[in-house]
Amino acid sequence: MKANRLKVLGSTRKTKTRNRRIMLAALPLAALSVQPLLRKRIQKNIADAVTTITTDEYNQNIMELWTAIKRADIHNIMEINLRATQGTAITRPIGTPKKFDGYDNIMFIPPQLTDLSKPGNTKIDMEVVIGKKASKPLILPIPLIISGMAYGIALSEKAKRALARGAKTAGTAICSGEGPYLEEERREAGKYILQISNWPWGLRKDEEILAADMLEIQVGQGAQMGAYYVAPEEIKGKARRLMGLSRNEGISRMPAPPGIRSKNDWPTFFSKIRQRAQGIPIGIKMMATEKIEEELAMALEYGVDVIAIDGAQGGALTSNPTIQDDFGIPSLHALVRAVRYLNDQRVRNQVSLIVAGGYFNPGSCLKAIALGADAIYLGTLPLYAMVNKQHKKVLPWEPPTTLVSYVSKYNHKLDIGVSAERVANVLRSMVVEMEQVLRSLGKTSLHDLSPKDLVALDDFSSQLTGIKKAY
Repeated sequence: MKANRLKVLGSTRKTKTRNRRIMLAALPLAALSVQPLLRKRIQKNIADAVTTITTDEYNQNIMELWTAIKRADIHNIMEINLRATQGTAITRPIGTPKKFDGYDNIMFIPPQLTDLSKPGNTKIDMEVVIGKKASKPLILPIPLIISGMAYGIALSEKAKRALARGAKTAGTAICSGEGPYLEEERREAGKYILQISNWPWGLRKDEEILAADMLEIQVGQGAQMGAYYVAPEEIKGKARRLMGLSRNEGISRMPAPPGIRSKNDWPTFFSKIRQRAQGIPIGIKMMATEKIEEELAMALEYGVDVIAIDGAQGGALTSNPTIQDDFGIPSLHALVRAVRYLNDQRVRNQVSLIVAGGYFNPGSCLKAIALGADAIYLGTLPLYAMVNKQHKKVLPWEPPTTLVSYVSKYNHKLDIGVSAERVANVLRSMVVEMEQVLRSLGKTSLHDLSPKDLVALDDFSSQLTGIKKAY
């Protein structure tokens, strides 16, 4: 009985297998028979759509949206709808999408018959000294520095630790940003720049200053300016404790660091900061504006060692679109004017100049250095690098910035080790490429670069920078 049942089951399996093969073999024939019908249906749908688009009145036509996009662009339409939804100021991450005058029409001049480039194994001196006149200057093996990004206000603890570890691995410094002091970030970092900021904690504790290699007084930045309020629900957990806030307390960013009530307070303020610094460089971070020479004159009067200027391309994880798009002047304009002013005052060799805002590749960094910058602050670039190979944790439903934002419910997914490695990698890659460029230009040191190594492709770039035209 059992043998007969097994025999029947075996026969059934064979029948099913044979039927499956017949069905698979018939699929191409079925597809061929269905194809004319499918083709006709697709043709009819497309024809109906084209007819609708070309005959409907404009106020009923979906193509009105295309006209709207061409007129206002998708970015503005999106932000109009966000404002309509929220009924208050909106915040845009990263920075402005506007394209300002930059380095694209400036080119390097490599030697050929006129001279020789350097062999591929030639050692290149990339070292920079920040705050030359300070008794304890900040010495870095590369001219790239990770810019200030605030813990708690912008970035999560994991993101800050990853940036600090990546900077240390690459041999450079990281700036704390304006947020509360994060001890874990300092432990991960090598060289550390501490910002004196426009918040109640902004003057910093003495032990925090003692842990720093440079102080930076933040009076402005490229994509953020002035006072604003952070609601209680936007600050939770550890950052709230470090800020000294009670459970339901919000906080306001101040117009200037604590103790500054008018411009007359600045001299005393700088004098006290100088005493607390105990020999490390004191810098000032400012937004580049049309008043740049006036601002620089005051900074020099107060005896700063370092000036960091953030152009209009500068980014921020929390600022409104108008400040991002319509404040300040472009980075290249700011650099040229700052160098010219410092040269006119005969202090260019005493005061270090760091530029920031829109530096995304080695070429623009080297051109800025050729035009007079000592070092480059990088913010958006290491931020993008930090989420490399981790996009799939949030895409396609959330942007990659949700992996690093303090208020994001996804920031726990960020892998600190991977992120730190990617940050170090992007900095190393930038430096290696810069070294290759310097060898191609016949240089052995970053400090050999000058405006004579550049040529302009248009009248405007030549007139702005003072470099010769290519025609």
